[in-house]
Parts: sequence; C-alpha cells; structure tokens
Amino acid sequence: MNHFYNIFDAHAHYDDAWFDDDRFELLDNIQQKGVCGIVNNATDLKSAQTAIEYAEKYSFMYAAVGFHPENLDDVPDDYLDRLAELSKHPKVVAIGETGLDYHWDIPKPLQNRIFEEQIRLSLDLNMPIVVHDREAHGDTFALLRKYKPKALIHCFSGSVELMREAVKMGMYISLGGVVTFKNARHSIDVAKEIPLDRFLLETDAPYMAPVPFRGKRCDSSLIIYPAQKIAEIRNMGVQELLDITCENAKRFYGIE
Repeated sequence: MNHFYNIFDAHAHYDDAWFDDDRFELLDNIQQKGVCGIVNNATDLKSAQTAIEYAEKYSFMYAAVGFHPENLDDVPDDYLDRLAELSKHPKVVAIGETGLDYHWDIPKPLQNRIFEEQIRLSLDLNMPIVVHDREAHGDTFALLRKYKPKALIHCFSGSVELMREAVKMGMYISLGGVVTFKNARHSIDVAKEIPLDRFLLETDAPYMAPVPFRGKRCDSSLIIYPAQKIAEIRNMGVQELLDITCENAKRFYGIE
C-alpha cells in the first residue's frame, strides 16, 4: 500500500479480458491504494453497457460511452441514438473513447465519419469527449479545430506545439506510463510544458504499464510511477501533482 491519495485515473478499460481472473477483487481493494476515481472508457456498445455496470457497482467508477476506431466493423445504423440513450445514465460522464488510429489498416473515411459524428453528439449532449489519436495528428486536429469540443486527448503523443494548440482551444491532455519509457522524449517535453490546470493522469489500463512493470498488466494504482516522474520533471511534490490532477479530472468530467 502506498501513502499517496487522490489518485484519479482519467482513462482505463477494466472490461478488458486481462482483468477476467481477478477484476472485482482488484477493484474491491483499489481505494486502499489511494485511488479515488476511475473513468472506464467504452470501445463499442457492449463495453459501454459493461462500463455502466461497473460504475453502478463502485461509487468511485464512472463510464464513458463511444466507439473506438478499432471497433468499427459492425457499427449499427442507430448507434448515435443508442449512445445518447446510454449517456443519460448519471454515472456516464463523457462520450468516448473515439478518435482516429492510422496505425492499423482501418478505412480512414469510415474512421473520420464516425469520429466526427461522435464529436457532434458530444456537442449536442453538452458532454465532454475522450479522444484517441494514434499516428493521425493532422486529421484529428482538423476535426478538433472545426468543432472545438470539450475534449480530453488521452495518452497524448503529439508535440509541445500541438499540446499548446489543444490547450488554447480549451482542451485537456492526459499522460500515463509512457513518460517512464526510455524513448519518451515527446511525452517528457509535454509533461514539462503543459499548464497544470489542463493536465490529467491516466493508465489506459490494462495497457501502457509504466517502468518497472512495462509489458505487464497495468492497473490504476500504478499511476504513481508516471506521477513521480512528472513531479520530478516539474520540481514539485508528488502528492501536490495528484491533488491537482484529481481536481482537474473532476472538473473536466463534471464530477461533484
């Protein structure tokens, strides 16, 4: 058990199969490790329903509902109506995770259409949106500039210049385990420069486990490792950083 508290994980996926063996045992005890909040992000309608179920079970969990760019094979025609219906649940705090992923061979016009539709849905519902941007900075930012949604760009991998542009548009940035990796120059530069009031911490659990757990399963308690690294970079206390990012997460997601 660490001695830190106010650990808010702005982006995780506890419905992932990697948690199947011990999911509820882990979540039953995670507050004892200082975790005060988790936003579980959906990737399709099924995971959206699951995220809501977990949020109903645990007071500290919340859900985001949306379609991830890797999950566009069978998007139903009425998916926007169904997401809008799910978003009425009191524990649903955002649309997402949605965005663009050009790492994989998924048709770009389809990705852009579904992303744009979900941005418009978030604006119609007056809800924040959680954005996935992998190897697609140009097209992602083209849509963000067009609509200027209340957005969190999660696991931010862009340059300091792109970060500054996002912040100028009123958006938030989250970073996680990547800042502990040896080749994380971009993330380190962003961590140094980002205004503290626009910054969230995340895990993307079960993925992106920080050093010294790289390649293993990640959970929300491991945020402490990127937090320590970023606090060191910024010459501030770890608990101070956790307090600030917890408040930021609550503000972004509209959590009381």
